[in-house]
Amino acid sequence: MKMRGNRMYWVKTVVIFGFLLLLIVGCKTPTNKKNTSVETYPVFTPVEKDTIYYKDYIADIQAYQYVEIRSRVKGYIEKIHIDEGMTVKKGQLLFSLTNQEFKEELMKAKAVLKNAIAEAKTAELNYYNAKLLVEKEVISQTEVDMAQAKLEAMNAKVDEAKSKEVSAVLAISFSQIKAPFDGVINRIPKKKGSLIGEGDLLTTISDNSHVNVYFNMSEKEYLEFAKTNKENARNNKVSLLMANNTLHSEEGVVETVEGEVNKNTGNIAFRAKFINPKNLLKHGSTGKIRMKTKLNKVLMIPQKSTFEIQDQVYVYALDSINKVYMKAVVPRLRIPHFFIIESGLTPTDRIVFEGIQSVKDGIEIVPDTLLFSEVLDKVSL
Repeated sequence: MKMRGNRMYWVKTVVIFGFLLLLIVGCKTPTNKKNTSVETYPVFTPVEKDTIYYKDYIADIQAYQYVEIRSRVKGYIEKIHIDEGMTVKKGQLLFSLTNQEFKEELMKAKAVLKNAIAEAKTAELNYYNAKLLVEKEVISQTEVDMAQAKLEAMNAKVDEAKSKEVSAVLAISFSQIKAPFDGVINRIPKKKGSLIGEGDLLTTISDNSHVNVYFNMSEKEYLEFAKTNKENARNNKVSLLMANNTLHSEEGVVETVEGEVNKNTGNIAFRAKFINPKNLLKHGSTGKIRMKTKLNKVLMIPQKSTFEIQDQVYVYALDSINKVYMKAVVPRLRIPHFFIIESGLTPTDRIVFEGIQSVKDGIEIVPDTLLFSEVLDKVSL
C-alpha cells in the first residue's frame, strides 16, 4: 500500500507539472518582430563620356578589275599557255588558236592589195597622159575627166584592199589571246583542241591587288553616319571582318555613297576600298564591314542595371531619401555591356548598379556609391 501511494504521488506530480508548463506556454504572448534591417546596394551616377562603338554590315567583295576573256574569232584551241590560279602579267600570252586560215586570208589580202596598187598606178599614168594630150588639143577634156574618175576608183580599190589586209592581220592577232592586265587566272572551262566560236568564254581574270567592298546601310544609319562623320564623310576608315571572323590586316576607306535610297529595301549602298597585299581576298568573297563611330559626351549605363517590361526599358533610381523607384529610359544604341541613353536620365540621377532582381519599387536601401570608373571595371570583368 505504501508503494502504491508513492506511485500515485509521482503521477500526480508529473501531471501537475505538465499542466503548469502548458499554462506558461499558453499564456505567453507571441510577438511578430518585423525585420527592420535596410540592405545595402551598389549605386552609381551616369556620366557624360566620349566613346566608340562598332557596327557590322554584310559585305560583298569584288576585285578591282574582273573581266571575262572571250574569243573574238572562230577556231580551235591550239595551246593553253597558263593554268588556273596562275598569276600573269599584262600582255602575257594566254591562249593560241589555230590561225592557218587567217594567214591564208592575209596572203590573199596582200595579193589583192598589190594588184590594186598596180592598177592604180596604171590609172595614174593614163590620167597624166590625158592631161598632156588635152593641152596639145589631141583629145577632149571629157577623156581627161574619165581618166581622173578611173584613177579615183583605183585608189578606192587600194584603200579597200588595205582594209582587208588590216582585218586579216587583226584576225591573226586575235588568235593569240593575251592578258589585258596583271591578275590571276580563274577557271578554264575549255581544254586544248576545243572548238571555239566567236564570243565564247575562255576564262576570267581578276586583279586582286586591291578590292572593292560593297555594303548597305539603312537610311536612318546613313543619316547618323553623315552626322557623326560630316567633316570627312566620304573617307571614313573601316575594317573588314573576313569569313573566318578575323580582321583583314589593312584598313579600308569608304570611297563612294550611292545617290539614292533603294525603295524596296530602304537601304543605301556604300563602297569601300581595301588594299590586298597578300592577295588573300578574292573576287566573290564574303565578309562584314566593321564601321567605327565616335560618340561625344553621351550617357552610358550598364545593361545589367536595366530591365524590360513590355518592350520598355527601366532602371531602379533613388530619390532624396534613398527610396527606390522605377524610371523609364530610352536607349539610343546598344553596345557591348552598355546602353547609350537617348533620354530619361541625367548625370545627377542615382541608379542601382546590380542586384536589381531583389529590389522592389518603394523600398528603402543603403546606397554604396561607386565611381563610374569602378562601374566600368566591374562590367568589363
